[in-house]
Amino acid sequence: MRRQSGILMHVSSLYGDYSIGTFGKNAFEFIDFLVDCGFSVWQVLPFTVTDEYNSPYKSFSAFGGNPYFIDPEKLFEDGLISKDDLEACRQQAPYSCEFERLSKERMALLKKAYGNSKNQNEVKEFIESHPRIEAFCRFMTLREQNGLKPWQEWESEEITDLETLGTWQFIQYEFFTQWAKIKKYANSKGVSIIGDIPIYVSDDSCDVWENRSLFDIDEKGYPSMVAGVPPDYFAEDGQLWGNPLYDWDEMKKDGFKWWRERIDHALTMFDGVRIDHFRAIEAYWAVDSSETTARNGNWLKGPGMDFVNAIKAGHEDKLIIAEDLGDITDEVRALVEESGFPGMRVFQFGFLDDGNSIHMPHNYIKNSVAYSGTHDNNTIFGFLWESDDATRKRALDYCGFGGGDWGGASPLFLRAIFASVSDLAIIPVQDFLMYGSDTRINTPGVAKGNWSYRVTKEQLMNADREFFKSLNRIYKR
Repeated sequence: MRRQSGILMHVSSLYGDYSIGTFGKNAFEFIDFLVDCGFSVWQVLPFTVTDEYNSPYKSFSAFGGNPYFIDPEKLFEDGLISKDDLEACRQQAPYSCEFERLSKERMALLKKAYGNSKNQNEVKEFIESHPRIEAFCRFMTLREQNGLKPWQEWESEEITDLETLGTWQFIQYEFFTQWAKIKKYANSKGVSIIGDIPIYVSDDSCDVWENRSLFDIDEKGYPSMVAGVPPDYFAEDGQLWGNPLYDWDEMKKDGFKWWRERIDHALTMFDGVRIDHFRAIEAYWAVDSSETTARNGNWLKGPGMDFVNAIKAGHEDKLIIAEDLGDITDEVRALVEESGFPGMRVFQFGFLDDGNSIHMPHNYIKNSVAYSGTHDNNTIFGFLWESDDATRKRALDYCGFGGGDWGGASPLFLRAIFASVSDLAIIPVQDFLMYGSDTRINTPGVAKGNWSYRVTKEQLMNADREFFKSLNRIYKR
């Protein structure tokens, strides 16, 4: 890595008029904004279809794209929807993602666009050249034919609804075509885009349906043990994610082919990726599926360097970030070091006790990514506000805060991150704007009320660009 900095903001959080951030003109404007502030990296969250709680970390496919990111204005410009259609999907509620409305209306709009499309040859060529996407389109069609039941309860796997199949194929073609233009534009401006790979997939997913032997499931397709993490900073009962676990021995037989395809796919879409919950590659927390919390589980051995070597092959020049947070052991640290992947350092974690934490900026290493917080953290200002007195004092003293309104401490914290030796410094857009906890995008262990945060154009454009220009200039990022 070279010395750089960037902003973490999911596409869903982009400003815009259509209930959620999209691959429209505002994405291009945001890239220009990054450049103007001296940033050269845009980090996003997973682009996958979200679950019933709007999380992108438990999807119907590790390969398919989220239909909601497709730009309605582009559909109108291409003559696929009418002006009235475009006006009807404008934002209505207070400024946040309108997930309920999207779930009721957006697929109907995309189906109408498919009915008016004339580029069937291009769609066909795209689908034929992307077999994992083709399988995802079949999966979503069969799911609709079977009353939206999980695949384990399907009565038939024969496709009869060709319109729905065609709609999903059209959606994926539009999704990847629109995104490719954004990535090309970003790269032309000197901006790299970092994607995010969730470690696990949903049991009700194309991935498990199509590759049953690769997952630890019973003959009916249900997992007996599920994924999660033990009690930690984020949740006193741990986090019970409920995803099926991989059969790593079976995956190893073909050289982790499914995972290699997943990495290939991601590194075509992005310039680099973060692998979520990388510590599971060394050892993962397995919980009986009958449990209601993640407290009672066991650590089981992961695939280790065999897996790392498989996914690195052919991508030695690409950035792969290991999310090495949580319950980290010497074995996990050794694996991250041997992998050569940069790990993560999160400023907020540095002050949870009075020890000499690796998350304090003076302990960062060059081959690491320094964050003020992740998508799972509070904002910097929210962290200050909600911490106990001792934690707050440690953080304020560390950054040389002289007193007064705590809001004045946020720039000092950010300066410490930019000044660190870490090759890459990333701050969430909420910390860029120095906002409070009401703008956090996710609270781990809490199912509802997450992922809806959006920034407004006015907020972004009125931010103190000169401050970040100076940080990037002074600290050579």
